[in-house]
Amino acid sequence: MSAATQAKTSPTDATLSDAAQPDAAQPEATGAGSRIRELWAGQDAVKVGAVIIVVLCAAALVSLVWTPYPPLAKAVGPFNAPPSADHWFGTDATGSDVFSRALAATRTDLGVTALVVSISLVVGTLWGGISGFVGGWFDAVSMRLLQVMNAFPALLLAMLVITALGGSLRDLILVVVLIPLPDYMRLARAEVLTKKNWQFAEAAAMIGRRPAGVLFRHLLPNSTRPLIAYAGINASWVIATIGSLGYLGLGIEPGSAEWGSMIAGGQSGVVDGQWWTSFFPGVGIFLVAAAFHLLGDGLTDHDLVRRGS
Repeated sequence: MSAATQAKTSPTDATLSDAAQPDAAQPEATGAGSRIRELWAGQDAVKVGAVIIVVLCAAALVSLVWTPYPPLAKAVGPFNAPPSADHWFGTDATGSDVFSRALAATRTDLGVTALVVSISLVVGTLWGGISGFVGGWFDAVSMRLLQVMNAFPALLLAMLVITALGGSLRDLILVVVLIPLPDYMRLARAEVLTKKNWQFAEAAAMIGRRPAGVLFRHLLPNSTRPLIAYAGINASWVIATIGSLGYLGLGIEPGSAEWGSMIAGGQSGVVDGQWWTSFFPGVGIFLVAAAFHLLGDGLTDHDLVRRGS
């Protein structure tokens, strides 16, 4: 087999290298480190998004061991004091230090976002992949379920379900996991439907691989790039949705260290010129949403280039 063909052989299917794939969409036989270096060198959006996420993750870790003041403590300074050397982001109407609370909120918002996206990605990929591979009644039922889930506006559905369930943080996570699930399922299903008739998958079946082995060892590992790229874009929606629901007091207890809740608590003071209580939490939501969107957009562009689009 030629070197050009070897470079386009599935990285998860080295034993089936003689079964070449369609050139336009074949993953390259390079290691994870090489792919990361290639991505980093060619996508400025990925660099910017990754740097912002790393900085905010570092801030979230720092908040575990240090904040200037206890994040939820009251009367640690003057009420509604503007930013100063003692209180970098000022204080709110209860005398809480806005910087300390915003720093702790980084951990809350990033943690919930990471949990939601991870669950949606894993469950949606498995469900959609199995649906596309098995077909038949299971695929038909799954597609009908997707249509039902997509029939309602996302934020309105989240508000209604969280209110009906009681409005706890667990309810918020459950609802925000379910809303993007159809998109992950649809992407995984499309990837598996496209690739299950490729020669590497057929060759795996011919040498005696069980159907589950073909799916989990060959098809799904070669279908992850568009799913991971979408996960970045989805994360920007998740952080904005969590902030919106926190602002409305749904799923996040009012007064907690969460950016949306902080914006809601400080909105009455904005009219009186006390902009800092809502401004800095809003900047946090914007930075995370923008960073994840840049990351996802860059990964999508990189995937399209590798596929030859």
